[in-house]
Amino acid sequence: MTDEYLRQYIPGISAVRREKLCLIARLLAEKNRVMNLTAITDEKGIALLHIFDSLSLLQTGLFMPGKRIIDVGCGGGFPSLPLAVCAPECRVTANDSTSKKLDFVRETAQNAGADNLQTLCGRAEELSSLPDLRESFDIAVSRGVARLNVLCEWCLPFVKTGGYFVAMKGEKGKEEVAEAQNAISVLGGEIVDIINYTLPEYGYLHTLCVIKKVRNTPAAYPRPNGKIKKKPL
Repeated sequence: MTDEYLRQYIPGISAVRREKLCLIARLLAEKNRVMNLTAITDEKGIALLHIFDSLSLLQTGLFMPGKRIIDVGCGGGFPSLPLAVCAPECRVTANDSTSKKLDFVRETAQNAGADNLQTLCGRAEELSSLPDLRESFDIAVSRGVARLNVLCEWCLPFVKTGGYFVAMKGEKGKEEVAEAQNAISVLGGEIVDIINYTLPEYGYLHTLCVIKKVRNTPAAYPRPNGKIKKKPL
C-alpha cells in the first residue's frame, strides 16, 4: 500500500528510491510498536503525512548536490530520512535531543543505504553555539517543533550567510511568519517565499516558510532555552 501511495502522488520518484522509502515506512511502523516515535501508524498516514510531506521541501529547489543540511528536532527522522534518500548528493544531519530516536534514525538510514545521513544528539540552542557547527550549514529545516518565533532562534544560528532556513508549518504558516518578523530580522534572516501545498487525500493545507540568511546572527543568540521560550524575540 505504501508503494501505491508513493507511485500515485510522487510519480517522478525512481523505483529504487521508492523501495527505500517503503523500507523506512515499514521500519517506522515496526519500531513504533515498542517506542513512541509517531502517532501516525497506518500505511496511508506514513506515506502521505510523513513521506510526501517531507519531500514537499524539494519544491523549494534549494536541495542541490553538495548542500549541507541540518534537520532540527528530527524526531523519528522526518524530513531527514526521506530527504537523505531523495537528495543523495546532499549531506544530511539529523538532530534531536533524544538519543533513542537518533538510534532509530541512524539504523534506518543504514538499512536504507542512505550513507549521506549522520546524527547529532543535543539541544539546538547549545549545539549552534559551538564553533564547528555555528553558521556551518547551507540549509536548516524543521517540521512541527515549535512556533516560528521560537524556532528561528534554534535554527538560524546554524545557517551560513547566503543559506536558508525552511520551516515546515500547517495552515497558519503565514500567521506565524507575521508573528516572527522581529525574530527573523534580529537573527539575520529575511523571508523570501511562502509556499502552500495540500496533502493529498487529507486536504490539509501546509506551508513552507523560506527564510534566507542575509547576515550573521549576533553573538548574543541563541539565548538559553528558558529565555527563548519565556520571551520569544
